[in-house]
Amino acid sequence: MTQTLLLITDAWLPQTNGVVTTWQTVITNLESRGVSVQVVHAGLFRTWPLPTYPEIKIARNPWLLKSIIREVQPDAVHIATEGPLGVYARQLFNKCAIPYTTSLHTKFPEYVQERIRLPLSVGYAFMRWFHRFAQATMCTTPSHKEELERWGLQRLVVWGRGVDVARFHQEELTQRDRPRALYVGRVAVEKNIEAFLSLEMDIDKIVVGDGPLRQSLSRKYPEVEWLGYKYDAELVHAYAQADVFVFPSLTDTFGLVMLEANACGTPIAAYPVTGPVDVVVPGSNGATDQELAKAVDKALLISRDECRAHAERHTWPVVVERLRENLVPIDWQLVLHHKLS
Repeated sequence: MTQTLLLITDAWLPQTNGVVTTWQTVITNLESRGVSVQVVHAGLFRTWPLPTYPEIKIARNPWLLKSIIREVQPDAVHIATEGPLGVYARQLFNKCAIPYTTSLHTKFPEYVQERIRLPLSVGYAFMRWFHRFAQATMCTTPSHKEELERWGLQRLVVWGRGVDVARFHQEELTQRDRPRALYVGRVAVEKNIEAFLSLEMDIDKIVVGDGPLRQSLSRKYPEVEWLGYKYDAELVHAYAQADVFVFPSLTDTFGLVMLEANACGTPIAAYPVTGPVDVVVPGSNGATDQELAKAVDKALLISRDECRAHAERHTWPVVVERLRENLVPIDWQLVLHHKLS
């Protein structure tokens, strides 16, 4: 049974995103089950800023990972991201016969295409290469798994997402003259946030989050309330005081923020794409439509108590157990024979 897990991730604190939020929660749940988790992240190495996204730092000397692996000798290892640390770990583990699992948190090829116009076929060729020898690759939803299979990825396991329904909770909604529409997430091109900002509707728009487009978009849309990052009670309050949560992304694999909004009683408005189609039950906890404005109108009619009830059916323990069941134990005698030095 796995007692020590080494998690390798290029995304970690102080970043604020779904990858970091997911793994923080997973780690807490694993440790409550007696599994010790050590995180190897870019902050342990020399770094440089990611081009076009300077708030994200990536490791410049990932080869130092080898000494960490040799020192810790964990019971299992998991690669969470396809960045420099993930790529080096993959190469090292394959060379030294260390079995490993991986996970997919974002539509990486779509993100790259949005930023540098790299064809999706090239992006998914990289994904097939990266995850090819993983014993299992965790993906977020059934629709995401089907999409990845169409691109040729194998050994995929749906592990889902959950929400902390004790932390995220309902509040009495303050009555206002106009509905309050909320977006929570990165202010970046891949999030398709302008589809929300440009809605011509009689609503107040609030953005919680930050990113490379915030400065330009805040000038372009001065009527929007730009709150920056919010955490803990302030984030819960933002969710709970929104009449509708708008999720405009076309490239997310899940969208943990949707469940957080539901836990606070707020219905979701989104496009009918991977992520929302696995989270939103139309008429129950939100609405999807090819026209985002129509989704907003329909979502505003939904019971807040039904949204909360939906979130209560999606908690973290089941998700964490699926991960734990798929971790692969390491035979260190075999590994040391392959000269991990």
